[in-house]
This record gives sequence, structure tokens and C-alpha cells, in this order.
Amino acid sequence: MKKLLILPVVCLLSLKSFGQNLKLGKQTFELHNVTGEIIKFQGDKVLKIERDLKALPFDEKKLETTVDDRHYARLIDIDDFENGTIEVKMYSQIQNPSPYAPAAGFIGLYYRITADDSAWESIYLRPKVGRINNQMARNHAVQYFSYPNFKFQTLRDKFPAGSYEGSAPVALNEWITMRLEINGETAEMFINNMKYSSFIVNKMLGKNKKGYVGLYVDIATTGYFKDLKVTKRALKEKKEEGKVGDI
Repeated sequence: MKKLLILPVVCLLSLKSFGQNLKLGKQTFELHNVTGEIIKFQGDKVLKIERDLKALPFDEKKLETTVDDRHYARLIDIDDFENGTIEVKMYSQIQNPSPYAPAAGFIGLYYRITADDSAWESIYLRPKVGRINNQMARNHAVQYFSYPNFKFQTLRDKFPAGSYEGSAPVALNEWITMRLEINGETAEMFINNMKYSSFIVNKMLGKNKKGYVGLYVDIATTGYFKDLKVTKRALKEKKEEGKVGDI
């Protein structure tokens, strides 16, 4: 009898890392190498996720190859997002104890994700440095990357400084509203309903142009998400508003 009671518990634990589905409101999320649950947090129901280090190990000596990978919660309701708006409210905490001392509360969005997780685009935040008293550190508060060929270190090595990173007035342990406007090869990020964007990707580097949307956290981050809104739109024509270097 004791053995029969133990077996279902083991099965539930194993599902937590491999394809578990969680429903928040009318949206369903599939967990990819993250653990997660729907909880009450600061008065609201939210999706809480953390990277599953057993399912996808992390090595601080191999940062480029073991971060910014298949650890996210996929919104399964939309599989053909190409252009439009993605908006979400998110809250980043660093785990205590932290498995990685330099952790910055990595949290953000994946989009245009292929069905097999082989490619996607991403913009995410490092809230720990968003309002730090050091401009060079602030300049790393926002990160774009394109999986698999253009992760953060590759972008730093191959492109001029600041091409795919930037600053944003964000911090740990507070709600952040992130809104992405995706249009063709460009992406624009707005923070906390500000009128003007904080960050622009002039040319995204991924080859996949359509797919799923996901909620992302990385090493040592506990992320809380709510109020995800995805609006698909047709490609908009760009307006010429001056060139770099114009006065």
C-alpha cells in the first residue's frame, strides 16, 4: 500500500520540468525546462517560473553556451505571431541563496519561436543594473539576442558596443510593464507605459519570422508574470524620421 501511494507523487514531480501545462485565466502555458506554478502574489494570480537546473544545467565557465536557451513558458494559444504587440507585467527576484553570484534578475520575452525550439528572437532585462549608479552597467540593462547563432557574447564580439544592448529604468522586486512592438526586422521596447521607447533593435538577426511567444527567466531568477497580451498586426511601412548623425 505504501508503494502505491508513493508512485503518483513521483510522477507529479517529474512532470514539473517536462511539458507541464499551466492555465492562467484563459491562457495556457507549456513549461520548457522551467519549474512553475500559478500562485497568489501581491493580491493577483500570477505565473511563477524558475529555470530548472536539473533539466538544463548551467555552467558559469561556459556562459555563452548554457544561458539564453530553452528555459521559458510557452503561450500555446498562439503559434503564428509575426508582427504586432506583446505586452506583459513581470516581477523579478534573485533567488536566495543564489546559484550564481553575478545574477542580475534575467527576465523577459521570447517571440517567433519555432515549434521545435530551434530558433527564436528575444528581448530581456537585467533589472539589477537598471538604476545602478554606474552608466556602463546601466547600458547592459536590456539585451536582445537571436537563438541559436547570436547569443549575448557573440553580439558583443561581432557588433559595435550598444548595438543590441541598452538601458532602461527598471529594478528588482517591482512590477515592470514591458511592451514590444515587432515590425518586420525591427523591434521596439517600451517600459512602464512610457510614451517613448527605451530600446530599439534596428535589425533582428533571426531567420524564423513566425511562431510562438514565451515568458523567459534565466539563472537565479524567480519570475512572476501576469496580464500577457498579444496582438497580431500586418507589417507596417516605416517612416523616414532622420538618419543617424543628423543634427
